[in-house]
Amino acid sequence: MMNSLFSLRDKTAVVIGGTSGLGLTLALGLADAGADVVVSARRKELVDSTALQIEHKGRKTLRLASDVRNKDSLVNVRDAVLQQFGKVDILVNAAGITRKIPTLDMQEADWNEVLDTNLTGTLRGCQVFGEPMLKQRSGHIINIASLGSSLGLFEVAAYSASKSGVASLTKSLAVEWSRQGVCVNAIVPGVFRTDMNTALLEGTERGKEFLMRTPMGRYGKAEELVGAAVFLASEASAFVTGQLLAVDGGILASGVNR
Repeated sequence: MMNSLFSLRDKTAVVIGGTSGLGLTLALGLADAGADVVVSARRKELVDSTALQIEHKGRKTLRLASDVRNKDSLVNVRDAVLQQFGKVDILVNAAGITRKIPTLDMQEADWNEVLDTNLTGTLRGCQVFGEPMLKQRSGHIINIASLGSSLGLFEVAAYSASKSGVASLTKSLAVEWSRQGVCVNAIVPGVFRTDMNTALLEGTERGKEFLMRTPMGRYGKAEELVGAAVFLASEASAFVTGQLLAVDGGILASGVNR
């Protein structure tokens, strides 16, 4: 009974931004838990290579590129998934970018790009894939929030604002959609090394400060996010919605560490 609660067998998952970084790890983790997983992102070559990894795990997938800044491209993915699998059970919105810029120097183009990708892109994903979930009266949506959803982070005002918006959007959609069987939650990763943040962390004062502020005293390992994603995607979380699940080594609980 316990194993079946967390099983994703016979489920269809879509991971937007699932070809690199934490999104890739989550996509492969959902496949390991039994789901057929369709990953989509801008670079078709990465979509193809990730799809091959999913197939090597014995799961079904599709090879479809998309851009969260282009709603029509997401609709194309959704329609193809519905044609092939007949349903969408799980959506992970993992596409994201950041810009480290002093706020006085930030151009509106930079601000708009970050907000359009991280926040409005998440909205687009929820709208496009939430529609069939609401019709079938079941589904699990997992957004990716951030420490910046709750904390001020130095010189990444656009990123933090966008991720604060993701947190609020998650709660709003949970309130709006839960009676129709769709649970909407977000994972809040702590500090994990990814291609997006390596230059900000490796050997920098910023990286040292993050380690000091993390009670566990280390960066997270990408695979340590998988358990939270499987939980939020499975029937084990059937009465969980509107939550921001921190996987952060204790940083959001931290006051004085030494």
